[in-house]
Amino acid sequence: MSEATNNLRLAFLGTGSMNGAILRGILGAGHDPKKITATLRSDNRAAQLRELGINVLIGSEDPEANTKAAAEADIVFLGVKPVGISALCAEIAEALPAQTVVVSVAAAITLATMQEQLRDGQPVIRSMPNTPLMVGSGVVGLSAGQAVSETQIKLVAELFAGSGEVHVIDESQQNALGAISGSGPAYGFYLAEAMTNAGIAMGLDEKLAMDLARATVAGAGKMLADPQANPADMRRAVTSPKGTTEQAIMTFDAQGIPAIIEAGAKAAAARAAQLSAELG
Repeated sequence: MSEATNNLRLAFLGTGSMNGAILRGILGAGHDPKKITATLRSDNRAAQLRELGINVLIGSEDPEANTKAAAEADIVFLGVKPVGISALCAEIAEALPAQTVVVSVAAAITLATMQEQLRDGQPVIRSMPNTPLMVGSGVVGLSAGQAVSETQIKLVAELFAGSGEVHVIDESQQNALGAISGSGPAYGFYLAEAMTNAGIAMGLDEKLAMDLARATVAGAGKMLADPQANPADMRRAVTSPKGTTEQAIMTFDAQGIPAIIEAGAKAAAARAAQLSAELG
């Protein structure tokens, strides 16, 4: 982590699973915990965070916890549920320094929705992280509002890089990215679940079938983690002509699985657009 990034004062408003994963990645990359403030609704996790050296403010004890944290931060991460983002932006709007960057990690919340609640010119970034951030192998899409400088987006990207791979994209691509990487982990789990059921149908013990499916999908994922990995090339490398794998792939194609996956991803993107309209 660069010196400029390590010197940033950070505020995490809400430290649920996603904001918590981002926070762990930032700490793991070497950020000074004394420069981080986290707000919680209750004190359930306060002791754990304080042991790490993080300043903790508890909403049930201090109604101004969020505004106090935001007022002292260079970058504020909004980690509440999507339905609460607009209200949180309105709550902290007057307390935010003019150059503080507001980053939302909530799905379907547009830049415009946040900007409507904040003061004119407040730098705003929309992010779409996925759950593998929790194990340091996530994917994050970042889209910057008009007031965000090139330096600011680079700093935010560096912070997220502690938890996974970062892509800076135009906001118009957010729903597509979310349909692939945001919802994508569930597709991998779904595949492992289907492989487990197939093994059981062929006579394997349930635990053995699940162990085989889980380890196989996880192992393939590790191979794909290489930035140079090409899924199609890797598939062809293990698909011998007239072999068993070829028969499986041919059957998948005949059953229309590629088209089914495309249709599912498009449905996820369409639902994201619908949610954005409803929440906006």
